Amino acid sequence: MADKANLAKSDFLSSMSHELRSPLNAILGFAQLMESAVPLPSASQAARIAQILQAGWHLLKLINEILDLAVIESGQVSLSMEHVSLAEVMDECRSMMEPQAQDRGIQITFPQFHNPIFVQADRTRLKQIFINLLSNAIKYNKAQGTVAVDTTMSAPERIRIGFTDTGAGLTPDKLAQLFQPFNRLGQEAGGVAGTGIGLIVTKRLTEMMGGVLGVESTPGTGSVFWCELNSTAAPQLEIQSGEAHAFIRPQLQAGAPPRTLLYVEDNPANMELVEQLIARCPDIRMMTAVTGTLGIEVARNAQPTVILMDINLPGISGIKALKILSEDPVTAHIPVVALSANAMPRDIANGLEAGFFRYLTKPIKVKDFMDTLNAALEFAEKSDGQST
Repeated sequence: MADKANLAKSDFLSSMSHELRSPLNAILGFAQLMESAVPLPSASQAARIAQILQAGWHLLKLINEILDLAVIESGQVSLSMEHVSLAEVMDECRSMMEPQAQDRGIQITFPQFHNPIFVQADRTRLKQIFINLLSNAIKYNKAQGTVAVDTTMSAPERIRIGFTDTGAGLTPDKLAQLFQPFNRLGQEAGGVAGTGIGLIVTKRLTEMMGGVLGVESTPGTGSVFWCELNSTAAPQLEIQSGEAHAFIRPQLQAGAPPRTLLYVEDNPANMELVEQLIARCPDIRMMTAVTGTLGIEVARNAQPTVILMDINLPGISGIKALKILSEDPVTAHIPVVALSANAMPRDIANGLEAGFFRYLTKPIKVKDFMDTLNAALEFAEKSDGQST
C-alpha cells in the first residue's frame, strides 16, 4: 500500500509539473526572445527583462524542488557543492524580494560585504533557503515592519546568516511544531498563503549541505531564523562570463537541400515560441502539427530532417506517436526530440528508454534547445549520407 501511495504521489507531482511548466514556458521563452531581439532592447527594457528572467528561472527551480519533495524527504537530493559568494546570492535575493517587501511597507536591510565571504554550498539550494526565509519574514511580519539580514562568524570556519523580523513571534508550543511538514501553526485560517512545507524543506536542505537551521522567537517582538554554513576560501578559477544572448547559424550553402523541422505541439504559445526561434535559422524550414496523429501523417508525407515532439498531446501521446514512427520504415530514420513539461526524472528516463533522440524539458533554455537541434540535424545528415 505504501508503494502504491508513493507511486500515486509521483504521478500527481508529474501532472502538477506539466501544469506549472506550460505557462512558465511561455513567460521565460518570450522573455528570452525579447532579450535577444533585433534591434536590442534599451537599457531600461533590458533591465526589466533581466528581472523577469531571473525571477522566472528561480521560480522554475522552486517548482522543481517542490516536485522533488519525496526525494528531499528521503535525503537523496543531488547537490552540486561549490564555493558560493554570499554577496552575490544576497544581491540576487535583494532584487527579487524587495518588491514584495515594498508592497507591505516593510524595510529590508542586508549586510555590507566589505570583504568577500564564501560558503561551501549548492548555489541553487542556498538561494532557495534564503528566499524562503526572507519570504516568511515578510509574510508573517507586521505592517511597516523591518527585516534585518546579518552575517557573523559563529565558530571557526562557520558562518551564521540571520533573518530578524518584527512579526508577532512564536510561543514555545508553536516553536515545538515549527518543523513539522504541512503544519502551518494555524495560519491556514489567516490571509497568508502557504503550503507548510517550506521550512521543513529549508531545514533539510541546510543539513544536507553540512549546515544547521535554527530559530529564536519572542512573542510580541519577533523572530530570528538563522542558518549556519561552512565558510570556505574564494574559488581559484575565474567565473566564466555568461552565455551570449543571441545565436548565429551558418547560412545555407548553395545547392544544399533545405533542412526541415516538424514540431508536434498543441499549445499555441509553445508553438509560436519555437516558430520564432526557428525564424532565426535561415537554413531550417519549420512545419507544424497539433496532434500526434496529424504529426505522423505529416512526417510520412514530408520526411522532415528532425521531429520535435510534445508528450501530452490530444489523442495519442507523443510516446505512442514515437513508437508508430520508429516502427514505420518510412520514418524510422528520423531523430525525434522530446520537448515536454513532464520533467520528473522518471519522465525523462521513460522518454529516453522509449527511443527519443534527446529529451528537453520546458521552459525552453535557448542554448540547450539549439545545441540539441544541431546535434539532431548532424545525426540525421550523417545517417542520410550513410544510407546513400
